[in-house]
Amino acid sequence: MVTREAVRAEGVAGGFAAVYPVLRAAEEAGRARRGWFVAGLGAAQFALPGAVERLRGERSQGEAPATILLAATDPAQPYGAALAWPDVSGRPARTAGAYLVLTGGEPAVFIERGGRSLLTFPAAGRDDAWIEAVVEAQKCGRLPALELDRIDGSPARTAPSADRLRAAGFTDGYRGLTLRA
Repeated sequence: MVTREAVRAEGVAGGFAAVYPVLRAAEEAGRARRGWFVAGLGAAQFALPGAVERLRGERSQGEAPATILLAATDPAQPYGAALAWPDVSGRPARTAGAYLVLTGGEPAVFIERGGRSLLTFPAAGRDDAWIEAVVEAQKCGRLPALELDRIDGSPARTAPSADRLRAAGFTDGYRGLTLRA
């Protein structure tokens, strides 16, 4: 899906005005659809027909929301580009080496570059699916070893989620909580 905000975030030369004629031609040829697919984004949204059907499928599912871990710079991760970051005590950013866990499309946890600090968003309080996603990603090699010094600006060992992290496999280390494969 392409939006004005996504084009701006990617720094495309000429901005959305340069891309719009191509998107309009794709729509006229039947290769793309124009519509308002995602609430909260601008009105100029274009998507491939398959993407539209997948979005509709997500809306109608009654299952538990999916939890996924993405690189903070991944184009599929809209926060900090097409969508503003929710208010938190730290400063999440689309930087290389940082990761974001999304639960049902909402940010749950931001792991800062280097894995020494973690920021939680309101979606993290709903369940512990984000913890499972982080542990699984680290076990399969998608995340480096984590040595959390701070969680939401406080020492990791005394953070409200510390006991839940320990139960999932984190151990007390020299600086804080550690997770290694």
